[in-house]
Parts: sequence; C-alpha cells; structure tokens
Amino acid sequence: MRTEFLTRAECNALRGVAILGIVLHNYCHWLPGIVRENEYLFRASNASGLSGILSSPDWNLPLHLLSFFGHYGVPVFLFLSAYGLVMKYEMRPGLPGFGRKGIQFLGSHFMKLFRMMIIGFALFVLVDAITPGRHRYELLDIVAQLGLFNNLLEYPDGVVGHRHSVIWPGPYWFFGLMMQLYIIYRVLLYRRHWGWTVGLMAVCTLVQMFCGPESTELYRLRYNFVGSMLPFGYGLLCARMPMQMPRGYNWLFGLVSLWFIYSLSMGYTGWFFVPLFVCSAGFCLVKVTPQWLLQPLTWLGGISAALFVLHPITRKVLIPISRHDGLYTGLALYVVASLVLAWLMSDLITGKNKGKS
Repeated sequence: MRTEFLTRAECNALRGVAILGIVLHNYCHWLPGIVRENEYLFRASNASGLSGILSSPDWNLPLHLLSFFGHYGVPVFLFLSAYGLVMKYEMRPGLPGFGRKGIQFLGSHFMKLFRMMIIGFALFVLVDAITPGRHRYELLDIVAQLGLFNNLLEYPDGVVGHRHSVIWPGPYWFFGLMMQLYIIYRVLLYRRHWGWTVGLMAVCTLVQMFCGPESTELYRLRYNFVGSMLPFGYGLLCARMPMQMPRGYNWLFGLVSLWFIYSLSMGYTGWFFVPLFVCSAGFCLVKVTPQWLLQPLTWLGGISAALFVLHPITRKVLIPISRHDGLYTGLALYVVASLVLAWLMSDLITGKNKGKS
C-alpha cells in the first residue's frame, strides 16, 4: 500500500501558512522604513539590511521578517500545486493522453484560474478607481491579464526600466505563472521518468545563475516558469517518491531547513536554493504542529484562494492607516478585513456552490 507524503489536512495547513506569509508580506513590504525582499532580483543591500536589523532589533522586527521572507509562500503554493497534480492525475489508471483530452486538461485549468482572477480583478479595478493612487491601465495590460499571459510582457511590475506596471494588482502575476506550469507539466513532465523533472529543474536554475543579480534577464525569467521550476519540480518528486520520517527527524530537518533559509538568503548563489528549504521547513513543521494549531491553519488553507484574490483590495484601502497612524494598527485592520472578506466570498471565488440549488 502506497503511503502519502502529505495528508489532505497537512496540505491545507501548509497552504494556510503559505497564504498567511504572502498576505502579510504584500502589506509589510510597502511600509516605510521596512527592509525589502529579494524576490525577482538579488540586491545585496536588502540582505545586509536584514542582517543589520537582526543585529539591532526593534519593535518592527516582525514586519521586517515578514517583508523579507513572506513572499516564499509562493514557492510553497507551487510545491503543493505540483503535489496535487501528481496525486490527482498520476495515481489512477486510465488517465487521458495528450491530444484532445490534454487540451481539455489545459482548458479546465485555465477556466479555474480565470474564475478566481476575474472576480478579484473586477472588484479591485472599482476600488482602485475611487481610492488615491489610481493605476493607469493600457489596453494590452488588460487583455494580457484576462488571457493570463501578462508575465510574458516586458517589465511586468515596472521595477526594471521606465515602463509602468503591466500587472496590477501585483500578486496577480501568479495566475499567468500557474498557467505556464500547467502547460509544462502536461507537455513535458506528466508521467515522465523523474530524470525529466530533475533535468528541467537543473537547467532552469543554471540559466538564472548565468544572469546578473540585478539584471533585466533575471527579472524576466523569475516572473515566468523558469524562476519557479525548482519548488514545482520538488513537489512532483515528493509526490512520486514519498518518504516518511519519524517525528523527531521532522523537528530536526525543519530546524535545519530554517537555518539554511537564512544563511543561503545572504548570498547570490545560495539564494536560488532557498525555495527548496522553505518547502522542506514547511512540510516538516506542519507534521509536528499540535492539533490545536493545525485546525485553524487548515481552515485558513480552505479559504486561501479567496484570500489571495481579495487581499490586494483591502491593502489598497487600508494601508494609508499604517503609513500615517501606526504600522501595527493598519496591519491588524488589514488582516481582519481580509479574513472576513475571504471567508464570505470563498465559495463564490472557488466555485464550490456551482451546481447547487
């Protein structure tokens, strides 16, 4: 009998941890005086800024840590998505070949992503239009967002170069990324030998390493599947070749992974491998999490899709509070508003009520 690497409850709890990191990161890294992350580019000044904060911590230390590390919730989602694909499509006989059925596979996943994205995008556009700092959209930006190919356009978030942000709200780059990974999985990796996955992980990592740490080339690669192949492939491998460790080893491996997360984040070469240790720390720690904490994390994982889609809206409205009246006051209101809104709209966004009378 085959043993699952992660149970459904553990996957949901890990999803809850990941979305919490993403939501808090996407608020904290916009706050004044808070150290910024190295997500798409590696800036040595950001890494040294974190080291300086840790050597002389202040009351804003949690905000610095969330800003710098919180975006690693994205690799955890990629890991879980890959894990789920294997469990759903590769552990049963008689699954469809590529051809027409393969096109149906891609079409159904496009519609799943589109349904989540379009609700949040429509609401965000309305809120953005009536709040200060309204974004200037161009027609191609809107078409690319609706078609889930905005990652492929030049300068997706406007950080490099002088063009305005193509993707707004910023977190919505994830939808185009997932569509790319669904295509890669179905065309290249579905039911293939593990060597295909390892080979693609290695090639994608090496291509990035040949780029400069603050180069336009690296920036664009990391906005697309090349920059995300490492955690995605790791999820495929863990699902296909599950390993179980005693509880004590999970503690040890989790703590060692946390140490590697910090130490590798300080240098350019090691930075590429941080997502692997983020994933390993995540699945080890949820396995040793006590039940009283696992349950709320599981609930949070259940509304993670709605929370991801809707948190840019609450951030746009509430972040001025942190900028003018108090960092933690605005953050607390943002968390409460985001959780309640996601809880109320989760079924609508995920389509769970579809077909119910």
